[in-house]
Amino acid sequence: MSDAAYLREIRQDIRFEAELAGHLFQFTSTWGIFSPREIDEGTDLLLRHLEINPSDDCFDLGCGYGPVGLFMAKLAPQGQTLMVDKDFMAVEYSNRNATLNKLPNARAILSNGLQHIDPSLRFDVIASNIPAKVGKEMMTIMLHDMKQHLKPKGRIYLVTINGLREYMKRNLKEVFGHYDKLKQGKNYTISYSQLGG
Repeated sequence: MSDAAYLREIRQDIRFEAELAGHLFQFTSTWGIFSPREIDEGTDLLLRHLEINPSDDCFDLGCGYGPVGLFMAKLAPQGQTLMVDKDFMAVEYSNRNATLNKLPNARAILSNGLQHIDPSLRFDVIASNIPAKVGKEMMTIMLHDMKQHLKPKGRIYLVTINGLREYMKRNLKEVFGHYDKLKQGKNYTISYSQLGG
């Protein structure tokens, strides 16, 4: 294959289907977005442990091309799901994938953490596949901002690499007064917290 043909090929959208906890989704993505060709191991583990009610308002922090947010939107058709990412390409592809999967109750916007979210918005569920390299200052800001944006009894589901397990336990207990380890896999841990839990 010539260089020009190869370049033309890799500039095309990446398209794939994925079954997420029993629901079939179609995705388009592109190079430069996290895990563009398949659902990564951490996200897959997170989706197996999310409990979503049909009327929940949901928030996906660091949405990438949208698998977590779109999964929540599918399970909560009577609620609204907001997805955010600080990468404009992630936001573009999340919105494309919301349309592709016929989920009008999901939308994505640009935000650095929760910094650009309307202060009055409140959510029943916040979920995130938190990047390992986010840094403790940003993690502290995000956890406190999550607390501000939760409804009473609101729930948080976070997936992190196992190396951050104790850090998450300590910080979720400190910020929310509550922590549960829902699952520890080979490489990832699902942390759960509930406001007033």
